[in-house]
Amino acid sequence: MGTYVVVGVISVVVVILVVWLSLVTLSKGYGYKHSVDPLPEDTENEDKTKDD
Repeated sequence: MGTYVVVGVISVVVVILVVWLSLVTLSKGYGYKHSVDPLPEDTENEDKTKDD
């Protein structure tokens, strides 16, 4: 009976650790600022309108 308790406790600790690490990883992923380069067509259109 004691072995089952030890294995159960270790299993619960591992599950809690995995959930915690998943939440930390998700939090860091959502906190990352992505940058997007402008499309080449957008810069060409801006140059044409400035020349007019």
